[in-house]
Amino acid sequence: MSPSAPAIDLRSDTITKPSAGMRRAMAEAEVGDDVLDGDPTTRRLEQRIAELIGTEDALFFPSGTQANQTGIWLVAEHGTEVLLEANAHLVHYELGGIAALSGAQIRAITTPDGLLTPELVRGALRPASPHVPRITALAIENTHNTAGGVVLSATAYDGLMTVAREAGLGVHLDGARLWNAAVAGGVPPARLTRGADTVMVSVSKGLGCPVGSCLGFRASRRARAWEIRKRLGGGMRQSGILAAAALYALDHNLSRIGDDHANAQRFAELLSDSTSVRPIDPQSNIVMVDLLRDGDTAEAVAQRLAQAGVRLAPWGPRRLRAVTHLDVSRADVERAARIVVETVR
Repeated sequence: MSPSAPAIDLRSDTITKPSAGMRRAMAEAEVGDDVLDGDPTTRRLEQRIAELIGTEDALFFPSGTQANQTGIWLVAEHGTEVLLEANAHLVHYELGGIAALSGAQIRAITTPDGLLTPELVRGALRPASPHVPRITALAIENTHNTAGGVVLSATAYDGLMTVAREAGLGVHLDGARLWNAAVAGGVPPARLTRGADTVMVSVSKGLGCPVGSCLGFRASRRARAWEIRKRLGGGMRQSGILAAAALYALDHNLSRIGDDHANAQRFAELLSDSTSVRPIDPQSNIVMVDLLRDGDTAEAVAQRLAQAGVRLAPWGPRRLRAVTHLDVSRADVERAARIVVETVR
């Protein structure tokens, strides 16, 4: 890699740095002690997020995992089961939190593409019995990270909600990249959350914030959500400094998420003629890249690519993940694609 050509980091959309404008907003934020008296900037963010995602109220969290776990805690009963897609973030990347914190066990549903369907959920339901655990909750991920950022459409979401309500299940939506799902589907974010009991959205993925997620819910659940967050160590003091970054991002970065999708498409397009790699056509800002040559492994190829100036994340024995974001331009992804083709070849 030439000293004049900085590395192109496509490992995740969480690696972005706050812009100068975002840093100014953070420095100038009106703050208070959010645990004692409430932080005014944080409350403005919570109200704005609630409006955007169609919930009555919302609470700011330091991480998406903590917000997800609080959402599950609110909807799943202790000693019961939670239905999830088998490769969901809640299954693989939250360290068994559902069992450890909510006292519920995961009931994984295998899908070919990461997308739950009403038929699959119905098939996982069981008649009442004193010998098997009850199912009390359904968790949905949109977009689905490990499936390559695939998007659950509004129609498909409605079908899942119908089944959940018929079965009396609470519903948690892991919408870490809900902003991407909404842009890809051409609908407002609130269209993809209708009827969910709890909704998590991230501001550190796609929106360029350094920290933070929010959990939406009915207003009557705020006190309970606050209590759970406190128990998990998520009470923050002058959190308005972080909330100001999120408010800035909603004003300046939300509207440009479609650019990331277009850049992901361009990246995949430039890889498509290679005989050494096969990109999976992206629906949002994630491109999964499969290695085709015998002997190539994701770990080894990722190391070679890093030396050549492109950072991708290993995502299985022979798969790499690339995620476009606001810190990479069209020129960056085009150069990255050329480096991938040349290095793997």
